[in-house]
Amino acid sequence: MQYAVVQRILGILLSLFSLTLLPPIAIAWWSNDSSLQGFLTAIFLITLIGFCLWFPVRNIRNELKLRDGFVVVVLFWVGLGFTGAIPFVLSDTPHLSITDAVFESMSGLTTTGATILTGIDDLPKPILFYRQELQWLGGMGIIVLAVAILPILGIGGMQLYRAETPGPMKESKLTPRITETAKALWYIYLGLTVTCCLSYWAAGMTFFDAISHSFSTVSIGGFSTHDASIGYFNNIWVDTIAIVFMIFSGINFTLHFFAWRNQSTQPYWHDSELRAYLSIMGIVCLVTCIYLSITSDYTDLTKMFVDGIFQSISIATTTGFTTTQYQNWPSFLPMLLLFASFLGACAGSTGGGIKIVRVLLLFKQGIREVKRLIHPNALFIIKINDKPVQERVINAIWGFFAAYTAVFIFFQLVLMASGLDPITAFSAVAACLNNLGPGLGDVSAHYNNINDFAKWVLCFAMLMGRLEIFTLLVLFSPVFWRK
Repeated sequence: MQYAVVQRILGILLSLFSLTLLPPIAIAWWSNDSSLQGFLTAIFLITLIGFCLWFPVRNIRNELKLRDGFVVVVLFWVGLGFTGAIPFVLSDTPHLSITDAVFESMSGLTTTGATILTGIDDLPKPILFYRQELQWLGGMGIIVLAVAILPILGIGGMQLYRAETPGPMKESKLTPRITETAKALWYIYLGLTVTCCLSYWAAGMTFFDAISHSFSTVSIGGFSTHDASIGYFNNIWVDTIAIVFMIFSGINFTLHFFAWRNQSTQPYWHDSELRAYLSIMGIVCLVTCIYLSITSDYTDLTKMFVDGIFQSISIATTTGFTTTQYQNWPSFLPMLLLFASFLGACAGSTGGGIKIVRVLLLFKQGIREVKRLIHPNALFIIKINDKPVQERVINAIWGFFAAYTAVFIFFQLVLMASGLDPITAFSAVAACLNNLGPGLGDVSAHYNNINDFAKWVLCFAMLMGRLEIFTLLVLFSPVFWRK
């Protein structure tokens, strides 16, 4: 392990992250808000920490190995969770404890969207913008951004990219150079954000709300500048725009890249994962709307169908926006939506969950095992996009699913041991491990009422969900640390 190399890169990345405080500082200065002092102190402290890490090892430029990349990614996300909490601790409104501040920061950066805050409408604009900005940066991954704009990382860029990006197939690059790949992803991400912002603005949002909600929509984060979330606007056009961009952001960004480069929609229609993704979304929306029409007390059918489709897409893509208190919907619907979040969005998107491609491959593997029982000597090949999938990928997905299940059960038992009831514990783990946000029971509206120990456990769950479990678990393996 090259500790000096890891330390140098961490220093650079933290210094880079400190620059993200400049927009909230500008807003605080422009509006003469009292949070200005807190943000100025925070940017000084974060820059100082980054400088102190970088300066002693500034001349060490050894090649970054794969193991070093895993350590950098995990330490950086942990460091972001703590340093990103500094403005919340120093702010007068809200003035959060360290536990609550780290929870809010980690939730934003991992695009979980779980919040401990109440009275969000009354928070200062710099704080509101900062929360949304955290989600936007976490959506594509600030490390991918660093690889894109910091050629100083050199050869190590691929190691960081593979360790941080979501999905089971991380070896593929869109362009020959990893920095160009990262730039391409960020150009698409930025383009979606600008388009979403202008659409929200045209639909009637203020420009501040449009920017803020475009950040959390494209990142599939779910933070809002209002307690009522998207429901605050009570605008069918806003709801429709959110639905469109949540679906679009849940698609593999590789497909967006190829569609843009080839000026064609063909990459979308030939993708097996996308077809499965849209089919699952359609089925969840259909079941939700039909069941609401039979059992709910909606008097406005248009409102019922819009709410049904919106909440289905929002929860299934792990965004977490709300237009209504869906947790109070009749019978099994809240649990149906929560289980839909386990499937999540596509690999290579900003969404959470297990990822559709993994679910699709697990399903195909299950079908293959049934066929093998009938024809023991036959050879069955699993294909995605008409191409054979390597057995090591199938094995890796089974390993991921087993690890995911074990981690989920462990976290739920720990939360129940801390005093949470079974429904709250189950939904809280599901919401945080899948990077969803809102849960059921005591965490349906916010997480402020649960104990501090549970909040720290859920912070760990958010991080595991964002880094897709193995990136974090590998550091606990003795084999990883052997020379």
